[in-house]
Amino acid sequence: MTDLLTALALVFFIEGCLYALMPGRMKAMMRAALELDESVLRRAGFIAMVLGFALAWILRAT
Repeated sequence: MTDLLTALALVFFIEGCLYALMPGRMKAMMRAALELDESVLRRAGFIAMVLGFALAWILRAT
């Protein structure tokens, strides 16, 4: 459970850094995401999920 909470904390940290350092760019990315088809967003989310899981699996195995 500690690992899960640590990972969640890192997600919040990275997201916070992005919004704090380049808020204009993040707003532009949100506008661009609104224009994308839902299937494209779903596919990108699935790919990110699989890559994240694979990376975590590899890191925990070593």
